[in-house]
Amino acid sequence: MAEPATDQAALVASLQAENEALRAELEETNQGVLALYAELDIQAEQLRQASDLKSRFLSYMSHEFRTPLGSILSITSLLADELDGPLSEEQHRQVAFVSTATRELSDMVDDLLDLAKIEAGRISISPAWFDMLDLFAALRGMFRPIVEGGAVDLIFEEPVGLPRLYTDDKKLAQILRNFISNALKFTSRGEVRVSAQLQGEDNIRFAVSDTGIGIPEELLGSLFEDFAQVDSPLQKRLRGTGLGLSLCKRFAILLGGEVGVTSEPGVGSCFHVTIPLALAQENADES
Repeated sequence: MAEPATDQAALVASLQAENEALRAELEETNQGVLALYAELDIQAEQLRQASDLKSRFLSYMSHEFRTPLGSILSITSLLADELDGPLSEEQHRQVAFVSTATRELSDMVDDLLDLAKIEAGRISISPAWFDMLDLFAALRGMFRPIVEGGAVDLIFEEPVGLPRLYTDDKKLAQILRNFISNALKFTSRGEVRVSAQLQGEDNIRFAVSDTGIGIPEELLGSLFEDFAQVDSPLQKRLRGTGLGLSLCKRFAILLGGEVGVTSEPGVGSCFHVTIPLALAQENADES
C-alpha cells in the first residue's frame, strides 16, 4: 500500500523540479531581454547623439560658408561691372566661371542648412492664402534669364479655374524650383512644362515634365534619398549635392503631401508633388 504514495511523492518532486527549472529558465530569459532593452536604449541614445552632432555640424558649417561666399559673389559682380577698369573677353569669361561656381556652392550650402534644420526639427512652416497665378508668374520671371535664347522652352500652363491655396508658398516654390532646375539641366532641347490640376476635391498636383534624357526604372526608387544622383554623362558634368530631391520630399511631407516621378530613358521625365489645397492647422503647429 505504500508504493502508490511513494510514486505520488516522486511525481510531485519531479513536477517541482521541472517547475524550478522552468522558473530559472524564464528568469534567465527575462534578464537577457532586460539586457537587450538596455543595449538598444544605449544604441538609440548614441544614434540620437550622432544625428544631433551631424545636424549641428551641418548648421555651423553652412553658416560659416555663407560670409565668404557672399564676399566672392560681391567681388565677381564688381569685376563684371568693370567698376575697377575694363576686362578682356577672356577675363569676363573667367569671372563668369567663378561667379557660377560660387552660386552652385552657395546653393549646396543652402541645401545642407535646410537639411540640418529639418533633422533638428527647427524648420518653420508659414501657411497663407495665395493665388497660383502669382506663384507661376514668380517662377516664370526667375527662370526667364536662363531659358531666353536657349534650345529649351519653359512652358507654364495657366492655372485657370483653380482655387487659391492655403499652404507655405515659399516651400512649395522651393520644390517646384528644384524640379524645374533639374529638368532644365537634363534637357538639351525640347521643352519643360509646368502644370497644376486638381486631384479629387481636397488636393492639387503640380507636375514638371521634360523631354530630357530620362531616368532608368531601377533608379527611380532611390531618387528622393539623401545624396542620390543619376549616373549619366550629364550628371558628371553638372555638379550638385544630391540633396535637392530629398529636400523636396521632406518639404512635401511637411506640407501634408508627397512627391513622385515617372520617367523613360530617351523620352523624358515627369516629377510631381501633390499637396492639400489647405494645409491642416496641426501640420503648421507641429513645425
